[in-house]
Amino acid sequence: MPTPEAAAIAAELRTAMGKLTRRVKHEDRIPLGQVAVLGALDRDGAMTTSDLAADQRVRPQSMARTVGLLIEQDLITRRDHPTDRRKSLVELSDAGRAALEAERGRRAGWLAQAIEAELTDEERALLARSTALLDRLATR
Repeated sequence: MPTPEAAAIAAELRTAMGKLTRRVKHEDRIPLGQVAVLGALDRDGAMTTSDLAADQRVRPQSMARTVGLLIEQDLITRRDHPTDRRKSLVELSDAGRAALEAERGRRAGWLAQAIEAELTDEERALLARSTALLDRLATR
């Protein structure tokens, strides 16, 4: 059972991160689910639609729709699986990589401007140290 202090910090952190996440989403031009797929393909390389569905924790049918939309937009391509002819792999296209980089740039650009405009030097240093802690919590 968490201490009252840990519970209070958790509630405040969840609220603040939710607000920040919603604000950063305003910079998005590509729907979040599609960006998540592009990001997974960028990090992990070519995958089957089933592997993408498992990675993103969605139903295979939902992932098939997302993959279809991304193929229609030329953001990903499909190719034969090298060892199993029943399967195919999807991977980022050059246009998909460029769109993902632009999306990441918009998000990071807005956040960097907000950090510069709103935080003191001391607060920026504290935030920089806090990112490692947040990352540690996220991977628990």
